[in-house]
Amino acid sequence: MIQNTNVTKLNTWRTTILLSSLIVFAFGLISCSSDGGSGGGSTVTTPSNLVLTAQVFGTSTQNPNGDGSGTVNFNFNATNATSYKIALGDGVTQDVSSGVYSYTYTTSGTTNFKVFVSAYNGANFISTSITINVYVAPTTVWSDEFNIDGAPNNSKWGYDVGGGGWGNNEAQNYTNRADNVIIQGGVLKIIIKKENYQGSNYTSARLLTKGKFSFKYGKVEMRAKLPSGGGTWPALWMLGDNISTTPWPACGEIDMMEHVGNQLNKIFGTLHYTGHSGGNADSTTLTVSTATTDFHIYSIDWRADAIKFYVDNQLFKTFVNTSSLPFNQNFFLIFNCAIGGDFGGAIDPNFASSTFEIDYVRVYN
Repeated sequence: MIQNTNVTKLNTWRTTILLSSLIVFAFGLISCSSDGGSGGGSTVTTPSNLVLTAQVFGTSTQNPNGDGSGTVNFNFNATNATSYKIALGDGVTQDVSSGVYSYTYTTSGTTNFKVFVSAYNGANFISTSITINVYVAPTTVWSDEFNIDGAPNNSKWGYDVGGGGWGNNEAQNYTNRADNVIIQGGVLKIIIKKENYQGSNYTSARLLTKGKFSFKYGKVEMRAKLPSGGGTWPALWMLGDNISTTPWPACGEIDMMEHVGNQLNKIFGTLHYTGHSGGNADSTTLTVSTATTDFHIYSIDWRADAIKFYVDNQLFKTFVNTSSLPFNQNFFLIFNCAIGGDFGGAIDPNFASSTFEIDYVRVYN
């Protein structure tokens, strides 16, 4: 009996120790799993009540999308958030510690941006978004106003010269003579002439900024009056800067304005690239009744997602641009007037001379 009593006491002591250990262990588990803890294995509270607002700087009744600075002030707040991430809708994403952030957009014109904000607590987060319209006033990055009489500025322009058809069976020989290219009275004049010159029956000029100026994306604007006469083929256009290593049409070509005298007053906006060149180019036309008698403004708005063509601010063509196309690299400018050839067509036998006049060219950001 004495032996059994001792065994009972021993078992009772062991049970007490085991229960105490279990209580301590359970308390430890409870402590480690409490909300908001920062120790290993802790559960973090997910942020909630995320609010995002935006104020476009300089907004007024007259300027509903801002004053042109492109600056936007963002405010965001969420319960239990320790940090934020904002995606600004133009490809830029920023980590932000506080709920106040200011950003300046640079895409010229009025653009619609969808802005996302995520509020974080550890790995947990919630997100929301808003859409804003922002006006950014364009700034000129390059221009020529053609205000100084004489030869074009050789720091801005070079020449393609010679004959040989230029790949289109054209009839002219391009020169850099004052007989064919000159600035007079604030206007650049490209003069197409019927004359015998170095084996050709016609002369003209072709100016280009290759090796002097090229750019990627932006607005290009030119004010011009076009030549007349059957066979004339004036053009304001651009080629990919990599044409020396990536031959046409893979380098890409943007024809901002083309006109042929045999299709009077029909303005062509065209893009050439692999699979879409020559007669298979992507082209749209607009009739401008006074193209050869009055000056008109020809422009494009070139962006990563689209290229838009305008005459006197009238949109007549929208081309969807994608990363797989060659229109996402630097291009240079070309002004010329051909005569005859595959697109210019039959030359009027009575044609003697006509002038392609360009008042200015401006490239905006």
